[in-house]
Amino acid sequence: MYLKLLATSLLAIYSSVAFPQRHEILSDEIRSLVVTANDDWQSLPVVELNNGKIDISFDDMTHDYRRYTYTVEHCQADWSPSEQLFESDYCEGFARDNVIEDIQQSLLTNTLYTHYHLSLPNSNCRLKLSGNYKLTVCDSDDDNRPVLTACFMVVENLTGVMLGVTTDTDIDVNNSHQQVAMELSYAGINVSDPSEQIKTVVMQNGRWDNARHNARPQYVMPDGLRWEHNRSYIFDAGNVYRKFEILSTDVASMGVEKIGWDGTDYHAYTFTSLPRPNYLYDESGQGAFLLRNSDNSESSYTSDYMLVHFAMKCPRVADRDVYLNGNWTYDRLLPQYKLDYNETAQQYEAVVPLKLGYYSYQYVEVDARGNVRPLVYEGNYFQTRNSYQALVYYREPGGRTDLLVGYADTGKQ
Repeated sequence: MYLKLLATSLLAIYSSVAFPQRHEILSDEIRSLVVTANDDWQSLPVVELNNGKIDISFDDMTHDYRRYTYTVEHCQADWSPSEQLFESDYCEGFARDNVIEDIQQSLLTNTLYTHYHLSLPNSNCRLKLSGNYKLTVCDSDDDNRPVLTACFMVVENLTGVMLGVTTDTDIDVNNSHQQVAMELSYAGINVSDPSEQIKTVVMQNGRWDNARHNARPQYVMPDGLRWEHNRSYIFDAGNVYRKFEILSTDVASMGVEKIGWDGTDYHAYTFTSLPRPNYLYDESGQGAFLLRNSDNSESSYTSDYMLVHFAMKCPRVADRDVYLNGNWTYDRLLPQYKLDYNETAQQYEAVVPLKLGYYSYQYVEVDARGNVRPLVYEGNYFQTRNSYQALVYYREPGGRTDLLVGYADTGKQ
């Protein structure tokens, strides 16, 4: 009877839709926003409480100094502000109006820019509470106009989280889907009402655009929860991410057919993508990117920008828009990442200005309702090596916000 009542009460909360986390660039002058934890460019920006660092960097596409300041805000599991907290509850020092002081103008580049960088914790700001954090950078020279928001997580591992993946799904077997199983052990937390105290997020390859929020567990136990053959945790298997490198404005690198100069800008032309009728394993960053150059020295301010040309040769997809997707698009369906269809060449095309570095990406299609899935010509293959992540949030009895108490990543297991 106890388990039945709990399972019934969980239905409402676990079927709700949370607001996803997204980095967001709010100014046309800002590019190349990078958010990492402990210099791990291939993982979600999740750092342990009192152990590790968050790095945030970006370029201002001018050579003029601007006085940028940042404010750090604690958020609940759905990324809404933790309005019941005081800044002193989650920050030691100053949570707002801290000046970014690590600044470097670009050197010997065709495209002029100024590189800004900050790390947390620092002497002005130390975070002392687990959970979601949103950092907003403002231009104090322009009436404190926000220019970007960067999101990251601080975890205090008080629970046990186990993830498993199977291709024997409730939709098909060894075909085009993968299904996640998860088990949560309460361990170091006190849970009397999981429907009110526990919130979860499960995602594929660190993507927030198709993450699954607060799926209802099949098993509610006194010491934990278990999701097993849960239809909410079925994902398109997709295919291996495509990749390329632009490491120099002189020599074409991996995945680049040719480079050129038009008298104003450098251009890089990636090899034309073709439909993939089968799965072929290849190492890729699963959407990750790393800014660097062939000298691998001072790349943050000596790397140039290039106009990168993408082409996907395939029939037009009816009633769908096609976008580039990777960590460097910030899971946002923005106009600059949308591909236009060239009827003459029978291919989708896009041109994106990018800083020198390594990039992995995929093509996705989006319907009128905003549903995102792999482009049909990319293929869906159960063998695809995807990584899956889980975030577990907890509100203690009488608590005023959601704490992040568990994190797991199959790519790190």
